[in-house]
Amino acid sequence: MKPPAIRRSSRTCPSRRQERGVTMVLVALALVAIIAMAALSIDVITLYLAREEAQRTADTAALAAARVISISGLTGDPNNSASSWQAICGPGGTATQAATAVATQSAVGGASVSTPSVLYSAGGSAPTGDCSSLPAAFGVNPMVTVQLQRAGLPTFFSRIWGNSGNSVSATATAEAFNPSNSGNVGNQSPVAITPVQPRCVKPWIIPNRDPLHPAQNAFGYCDQNGSGSPGWCTTLVSTTDGSISHPGISPNGVIGERFWLEPDCIHTGSACTTRANPPQGNYWNPSRSTWLQLPPSVEYLPGEAPVTAPVAVPSCAAGSHYEQAVGGCDQSTVYQCGVQSSSASTPNLVDLNVNPGAGTNDTMNGVTCLIHEGDATDAQPDGQDTLQVSPYPFQVLAGTSNPLLASGLASGSPITSSTSIVSLPIYDSNASSGAIAGSGTTPVTIVGFLQVFINSVDQWGNMDVTVLNVAGCSNGASGTVGNPVTGSSPVPIRLITPP
Repeated sequence: MKPPAIRRSSRTCPSRRQERGVTMVLVALALVAIIAMAALSIDVITLYLAREEAQRTADTAALAAARVISISGLTGDPNNSASSWQAICGPGGTATQAATAVATQSAVGGASVSTPSVLYSAGGSAPTGDCSSLPAAFGVNPMVTVQLQRAGLPTFFSRIWGNSGNSVSATATAEAFNPSNSGNVGNQSPVAITPVQPRCVKPWIIPNRDPLHPAQNAFGYCDQNGSGSPGWCTTLVSTTDGSISHPGISPNGVIGERFWLEPDCIHTGSACTTRANPPQGNYWNPSRSTWLQLPPSVEYLPGEAPVTAPVAVPSCAAGSHYEQAVGGCDQSTVYQCGVQSSSASTPNLVDLNVNPGAGTNDTMNGVTCLIHEGDATDAQPDGQDTLQVSPYPFQVLAGTSNPLLASGLASGSPITSSTSIVSLPIYDSNASSGAIAGSGTTPVTIVGFLQVFINSVDQWGNMDVTVLNVAGCSNGASGTVGNPVTGSSPVPIRLITPP
């Protein structure tokens, strides 16, 4: 018997009828939540990226200002005796201009930032836009702070809630550090002299002699060879506390002095035979007039060539490792400032197995390659960059052979970096420790660094240089030496967290 069919009612249960349209409401609410999350994620990420761009811009601007301070010679005049600070870091000074140019030319969130605030400080002093009122500590550890803001950042989904724009800000502080007398003056407590270990130092080890500040003798020059009792050039840096012996701008100070660096070698064969022991300043001998340039001058000795081949060596300096260290970057040789040679595990060495002068032409070849000088026997300048020292502050101008000309830079344009700017070590050349062995290698104590601009080199390995800065760190014999600060310059720059 067939069971009766079950009849289903077409009418919906009353409780179900009340749920009609709920899905649409839930979807609408979900869309609101999704849009809110999109606004939160996209706009927050946009602001985060803009904040990172702003911080990078502030960092770069602060480092640019510190770089200008480093090569300006300001730290070589720690007492502002020449009233030169304001030209660097006063209102409209070159460091302020550099920071402002970098900041305003950088894009943050697709647009440039407003004019930044550029402030200077030292030793816990209140930041100011004019460094000329700061204490002497500024001349040892100049600090520059860049504050910038990018307003009106575009928003996307958050406009729904009436948020039409946001802003981000960033602050960065950079330091240009000169170790000279840092145990007594500076931003740190006076506990120890802080040495530096610059990279890519050139292998020209010079005595601690300032040729333009002599103890005058009968010939008008210090250390002049000839009849009579020669005098002595005064030191570049103090071996006691590392302070600069003659701070300030030339003619009263060492910054801006122009003289010749001459090899203290007899130009015969491939080895170096020293003329004086220790090397001197303002040496002159008529019998060697073909090889020498007239004083003022300082003699140099070749540093030990690196065992590892230098890096970034142009093809025009493909000779010995010494020549490559001149033309490129010697990163393997660490010049230990303030560490006495008698206690150093790997002392710095003078190497008389190398003749840097006309015996090999290694210095001439390396320098002409380094600074893009066309021919050491031609009239100068011959393609290399040039240094304008007057009016202060110094200004480097691009030469006709500067590689940047290929990217559109015009010859004669001001530039803030140049391969003509080099660092070389100063060794303790006093009577008790400055003697150099007659052959082979001799360990020496590095007491500072000289930063110079190479104007030209001649065929004998003599270099015409101008002093940009001096950094002293003592010889470690009469004081505590702290951990070194590294950098590409004897007055290194770095980002710091201000105290």
